[in-house]
Amino acid sequence: MTIQARARITFISDDNLPGAFGQGIALLMEGVEEEHSLNRAAKRMGMAYSKAWRIIKEAEGQLGYELLARDGARGSTLTPQGKHALETYWSIKQEVTEILERRVHELEA
Repeated sequence: MTIQARARITFISDDNLPGAFGQGIALLMEGVEEEHSLNRAAKRMGMAYSKAWRIIKEAEGQLGYELLARDGARGSTLTPQGKHALETYWSIKQEVTEILERRVHELEA
């Protein structure tokens, strides 16, 4: 049997606001980057637009800055801070994954 390791990385503020910044929001933001639309990104993930809007707003509350720039009928794009948050999240996730892959064998008998 081979042991695998996985980590779930979630960032939350210390003021007990709802929501968090984790893989789900990162995937949604990637969808916005590709689709130029929160609505289309949400549909692509099988998520209601209202839920996508709510989790974006909650993540923005956690981080203290806007992730998306909304332009009405023209759609949405990531703000510079949103792009930075997304890149930082994936970079940290990659580093953690590399550590897990390097050390998971320590659990094998």
